[in-house]
Amino acid sequence: QVKVVESGGGLVQSGGSLRLSCAASGFTLDDYAIRWSRQAPGKEREGVSCISRSDGGINDVDSVKGRFTISRDNAKNTVYLQMNSLKPEDTSVYYCSVDLGGTCRSRGLEVWGQGTLVTVSS
Repeated sequence: QVKVVESGGGLVQSGGSLRLSCAASGFTLDDYAIRWSRQAPGKEREGVSCISRSDGGINDVDSVKGRFTISRDNAKNTVYLQMNSLKPEDTSVYYCSVDLGGTCRSRGLEVWGQGTLVTVSS
């Protein structure tokens, strides 16, 4: 079964840092694109970052550039999202997904995790 599970969320103060993890199973991580997205209550889910064999890291939201960094460890079958200089507007449920039919540049069928909540206080 293809599956991804997020972890690492929590409550932090503005300016703090968190490292989110996306543990993958049922597939070879290096063969697919992995995306991080986020969704705040009452808002649509938006793409944050993506990584694949051909794309080392792509940021979809201008507001996170220079603050968020995506990386992967193929041996551990895990993708990470390092979040620095967090702001209250970053407060969201963060989701990991594996793109089974596309790439970071062309979206295909995705399998999503349950998400992990990140809350940034003022």
